[in-house]
Amino acid sequence: MGCENIEFDQGWGEMEKGIEKLKRILAGEKETPFTSREYMTLYTTIYNMCNQKAPHDYSEQLYDKYKKTLDEYITSIVLPSLKDKHDEFMLRELVERWLNHKIMVKWLTRFFHYLDRYFIIQKSVPALNEVGTTCFLNLVYEDVHPTIQDIVLSLIDKEREGDQIDRALLKNALEIFVEMGLGQMNRYQDDFEARFLQETTNYYSRKASKWIEEDSCPDYLLKSEECLKKEVDRVSSYLHSSSETKLIKKVQHELLVVYVNQLLEKEDSGIKVLFRDDKVDDLSRTYRVYNKISQGLDLVANVFKQHVTIEGTAFVQQAEEATSNQASNTPGGHEQVLVKNILELHDNYMTYLNSCFQNHNLFQKALKEAFEVFCNKTVNGSPSAEILASFADHILRKGGSEKLSDEVIEETLEKVVKLLQYVIDKDVFAEFYRKKLARRLLFDRGTNDDHERSILSKLKQQFGAPLTSKMEGMVTDVVLAKEHQSSFQEYLRNNPDVHPGLDFTVTVLTTGFWPSYKWFDLSLPSEMVKCVKVFKGFYETKTKHRKLTWIFSLGTSHINGKFEPKPIELIVSTHQAAVLLLFNASERLSYSEIVAQLNLAHDDLIRLLHTLSCAKYKILNKEPSSKSISQSDSFKFNPNFTDKMRRIKVPLPPVDERKKVIEDVDKDRPYAIDAAIVRIMKSRKVITHQQLISETIEQLSRMFKPNIKAIKKRIEDLITRDYIERDRDNSHMFRYLA
Repeated sequence: MGCENIEFDQGWGEMEKGIEKLKRILAGEKETPFTSREYMTLYTTIYNMCNQKAPHDYSEQLYDKYKKTLDEYITSIVLPSLKDKHDEFMLRELVERWLNHKIMVKWLTRFFHYLDRYFIIQKSVPALNEVGTTCFLNLVYEDVHPTIQDIVLSLIDKEREGDQIDRALLKNALEIFVEMGLGQMNRYQDDFEARFLQETTNYYSRKASKWIEEDSCPDYLLKSEECLKKEVDRVSSYLHSSSETKLIKKVQHELLVVYVNQLLEKEDSGIKVLFRDDKVDDLSRTYRVYNKISQGLDLVANVFKQHVTIEGTAFVQQAEEATSNQASNTPGGHEQVLVKNILELHDNYMTYLNSCFQNHNLFQKALKEAFEVFCNKTVNGSPSAEILASFADHILRKGGSEKLSDEVIEETLEKVVKLLQYVIDKDVFAEFYRKKLARRLLFDRGTNDDHERSILSKLKQQFGAPLTSKMEGMVTDVVLAKEHQSSFQEYLRNNPDVHPGLDFTVTVLTTGFWPSYKWFDLSLPSEMVKCVKVFKGFYETKTKHRKLTWIFSLGTSHINGKFEPKPIELIVSTHQAAVLLLFNASERLSYSEIVAQLNLAHDDLIRLLHTLSCAKYKILNKEPSSKSISQSDSFKFNPNFTDKMRRIKVPLPPVDERKKVIEDVDKDRPYAIDAAIVRIMKSRKVITHQQLISETIEQLSRMFKPNIKAIKKRIEDLITRDYIERDRDNSHMFRYLA
């Protein structure tokens, strides 16, 4: 049974009734909502009008009518309602009309849904929702969006100045810009965001130019941080999220980049003042705000580096001036103060690095480069490596006398090791430290083995075994020497017939571990000769494979001086003792007689005789009397010598070992370079000249910074000695010869 066709006018008449009801609902008139029956009636009408056979298929006419209905609604109702509105009232009206328009489109789309399902797909025409948005876009948005842009920007400007605004209204208004793009952001970006960003730039440019003149650096940064927070909040409240990155970049540029140098270098409140006054919160804020800017931290880190460099260099200059003026009576006192100041400086800036700058690698690098500047300067001819070694020696020797706790000593030694990382010539430090370690181990009874091993462990962990291997051997030698001495005492008890008649202690050292010492072929007095002979006999029972070389310059002797006022125990070197013992057999000796009996060089003998006859303790009388020694002098034991103490130490004049240490280091460096080159070649087999140079420098940088010319010279030497060869086809390539 067939159905009669619905004529267009008849069907559209039914639809117009529903559309008029929808308009009344949107206008807020008293009207009942659509019932399911009403909705189904309207939907079915469209369905039937679209499913009739031609020429009664009205799909295309209905599609056109859908658009005309929206156009008429906009023209007759929406546009007149906006005509007389201004400012925020216009914005509210637009938002309300857009909301109603979307409701209108929603209901019409439901009524005309059958068109979306078939006609639109078949004809490839815009969907009903898109048509609805396009109608509003063409008739309303294109006409009002410049005005709306002005209103929105005016409200944002008011909010930036502290006024309260309706954020929800702004959010809804800006959503219109987004929705007009039909899934694209071009309308929002072109019709609002571009001008908004320019206005933002202008606004903060004005603010920054005012604040930079009026405010301190901390106040300026505080205002800037608050502004940035407010802009982020602005995005989350009503701007589209895609604006955040662009907006923040604009604000950061105007507030923090344009005036960065002027801001951070403010004379009364810049970065230097913040460090000086320990303004941790302000420094942390500086890091926070500049950390969010591309390369922003580079600027802050550079100022940080300059400030630390200036402070550290000032300490070095103070020490240099104080040493030159001899303001201290304590030898090396100013160098000790210098190291303490630099350690304290390092502690302070490490605190800033961790607490304010989040241990950022840029600030780590800045701190390292700054400390490398002044940690490699000399003070009155003393290289920094020597000064640091002397400071460590002072702590290890004087820790007990200064009543430093073990914890404080350990903490200070830890800091010394950390400071050493900034010293380029660590091998120079190692040699100076080894010299001082030798003195402590051999002559300082208060040496704490735990502390000695502790700092060696720290040095080894930080800089590798090559730096500490000899020093570890020295500490082990001293332990073994004590065992040797115990065995020697046992040997003497078991062989009383060979006892030398003196209390005699020998410390056996391994030649390779200890610093090189000047060796004298000293003709010992008979008392000492017997001691040496006895110990040789003992040592031969222990080993046949080692040769003993006697370093008398390191020896110490205790001699009983029988002076008429009172006997005094004299603590002297072995050489001084050898001189004094000659006067047991002779009342007077000439300079030449002493030389002949002891077989000493003139320079060494002059130095010894000066300490015994011309210095503080005049144990020998010199004829003629004067303050210098000449080869025509004669000497006589002074029986009237006395002192308030019953035991005195007769010191030898200090010897400046700096030159010899530097020479020793310079002698060792070619061997270190050779070893590094051979290690690299053995590993690589074939390598370019430039790579070999680079890798050699990298390997040796833990100990010293090698000179490129020196490396090239060692390469040529290794070629001569057939360790490596040049490639025949490429002179810039080297091959390892196994």
